[in-house]
Amino acid sequence: MSSEPRFDELIHAPTRLSLVSLLAATDWADFRFLRDSLEMSDSALSKQLTTLEEAGYAEIRKAFIGKRSRTSVKLSPRGHEAFAGHVAALQQIVARSGLAVLPDQV
Repeated sequence: MSSEPRFDELIHAPTRLSLVSLLAATDWADFRFLRDSLEMSDSALSKQLTTLEEAGYAEIRKAFIGKRSRTSVKLSPRGHEAFAGHVAALQQIVARSGLAVLPDQV
């Protein structure tokens, strides 16, 4: 992951960092999967997803399977770029401390 280091305040919030990290590892993720993986309430997850969507970092798709609504989410190209830049910035910060961070440890 070689990206321009850029600390991103929006992504850095712990809940959103966990969410974006999970989304970066998937194509489309089901709302229930995200909720359960992050142990969040529906309303808290919805709020975080809306924030990411408004920033252009996430795409949200709603569909009906039978009579049930299904929400899926994916990180947009802009979101992937922002996450990669944020991770690179965090790696720079850690590197200044003298601790070694290997790419497979991130």
